[in-house]
Amino acid sequence: MDLATFMRGYSRYMLIIFNLIFVITGVVIISVGISSKAYFHEFDKLMDNKYFYISDLLIVIGVVIFLIAFFGCCGAIKENACMTTTYSTLLVIIFVLELTVGIVAVVLKGDVEQFLDNRLHETMKQYGNKTFNETTAIWDAVQNQFKCCGVDNYTDWYNILHNNIDLPLSCCKIPPGSTSFTCNSNNTYKVGCLQEFGDFVSYNISYVEGIGIGLAVIQLLGIIFSCCLSKFIRSDYETV
Repeated sequence: MDLATFMRGYSRYMLIIFNLIFVITGVVIISVGISSKAYFHEFDKLMDNKYFYISDLLIVIGVVIFLIAFFGCCGAIKENACMTTTYSTLLVIIFVLELTVGIVAVVLKGDVEQFLDNRLHETMKQYGNKTFNETTAIWDAVQNQFKCCGVDNYTDWYNILHNNIDLPLSCCKIPPGSTSFTCNSNNTYKVGCLQEFGDFVSYNISYVEGIGIGLAVIQLLGIIFSCCLSKFIRSDYETV
């Protein structure tokens, strides 16, 4: 067996293995996209649509990977140069998309604090207004879930509620079985929601960022193997 035949066989089997990996990465990407979208959906009034677009793009990429895996497997098994070339081209497109998702996530993560600071202060003014019941519910959910109060701290509520005594009940941990409870500066959560909620958003964006860039590297290896296999197959045809 000469070196060219060995390398062609090696590239063929490696490509098949990588396609199995691609199927798994497709599932992972779809899962990350759906979970990220679900995490942010609960707080959609506090988020910008661009944070949801990243999740949608990940879901689309995951679905497309299944189609790409078909071309890769068929091309490797049948040693069809046209299919492996198509496969390589599609992988390049996915590689660019995944890398783009990773880069966009990096950029968005850098803007999280400033964006949330503006958004939290803006929506805070709608708290308690019957026209904005959903915003009120989201603020209560954020303060309950992340055990925080206000944007920077609990004093932010004094200008909103126009008093220096009572705070929203979601700013405090209500004792079990309590029938009469007042949330004030003595029993409120001391940390602001910008810090706690901001950490939550940044963590999820970092997760998307790592998935996007990490899987792009795996796709790059697949591109290399498919290009090598396509080259060996075309060389055989030219020899014949």
